[in-house]
Amino acid sequence: MDVMSVPSSNLDPKIAERLKRDASGLVPAIAQQYDTGEVLMLGWMDDEALHRTLTTGRCTYWSRSRREYWVKGETSGHQQWVKSVALDCDADAILVKVDQVGAACHTGDRTCWDADVLDAVVGERPDARS
Repeated sequence: MDVMSVPSSNLDPKIAERLKRDASGLVPAIAQQYDTGEVLMLGWMDDEALHRTLTTGRCTYWSRSRREYWVKGETSGHQQWVKSVALDCDADAILVKVDQVGAACHTGDRTCWDADVLDAVVGERPDARS
């Protein structure tokens, strides 16, 4: 699927016309724990996955490897219950605030960013009083 041939979906046309998809017709979707702000995972949504997420209360993603829709937690039990959905300012990314049940990462970690923290110089903003 490419951006010029987005498959039909029940997504509200006003939302669909705003989305900026990649060449495969997908938009990155960040899942964030609604009450703590913890960033959980990145998945991919096409128009239909976004429509299902908006209308079912459960996160639905497009699996690029399996080439099928998957509802987070359908087989693992590690469900994501939708609390809010927002587009970023360019409409090229989706933020889904969720109530995560269990691990968000397929490795069994709470988040997909637990295991590989890189060494980085920590920046400090200048003292605002100076």
